[in-house]
Amino acid sequence: MPAARESLLDAAYTALARRPWPTVRMVDVAASAGVSRQTLYNEFGGKDGLARALVRREADGYLAGVDRALTGPTEPRDRLTATAEWTTSSAQDNALVRALLTGCWSERLPCPPLSAVPSASAAPAQRRADGPLPSPADLVALVRDRAVAVLAGPGVPLADTAEPARSCELVVRLALSRVAAPPAGNRVADLVRGALHR
Repeated sequence: MPAARESLLDAAYTALARRPWPTVRMVDVAASAGVSRQTLYNEFGGKDGLARALVRREADGYLAGVDRALTGPTEPRDRLTATAEWTTSSAQDNALVRALLTGCWSERLPCPPLSAVPSASAAPAQRRADGPLPSPADLVALVRDRAVAVLAGPGVPLADTAEPARSCELVVRLALSRVAAPPAGNRVADLVRGALHR
């Protein structure tokens, strides 16, 4: 039931934008998605499963945007700049992405444990959501490693990736600093270009 699952996740995301997660009701999410409440429970098991699936989807969406940014411009510095800009804009626009990147979960948001939970779901997507969720450190490492893989190219020995890995991690951490404490004025692109110029 992939279409129903996505409709339910969209409805849950919309409900979360309107009110705190503790006040989001399953019956309202199901009605908004145009499915029965039983379908919602069959798909997610309960509100905790829905929360995990929603957080997993937003993490996956963020990482898909990272992949798009890294395959955009041809110059490595421009690719890293695009990645930093994506990180800051997605965190600004999406409270769940911001929480995933910073580890700061407000009482308005679902806050599922990052460790895996037992899954009795027959749905592969829910079994994946019930697995471990990425911590901020995990996301930094994932973005850094994806950037290194794209910029270094296939078949580059691990020993030759130390310097690109440092540059990639620096870019991710600069973007996170803008997420956590946005300064007035400077765009993240200016910070990245300045840091990579050196």
